[in-house]
Amino acid sequence: MKDDITYQVLVNDEGQYSLWPASHEVPAGWRPDGMTGTKDECSAHVDEVWTDMRPRSLREQMSGQ
Repeated sequence: MKDDITYQVLVNDEGQYSLWPASHEVPAGWRPDGMTGTKDECSAHVDEVWTDMRPRSLREQMSGQ
């Protein structure tokens, strides 16, 4: 099955990433990170930039210990 959907990469305040159809309204609590493209292109971008899967609040808490 061919996926002709253009996706965008979203990020939330916790630094978590998600793929979202570019034609859909961005849900509350998320913002575009600037990347749009195919599902594979967006997934590759997320793999490159999201190197620490822990939420931002947990990273901050652990670095303060």
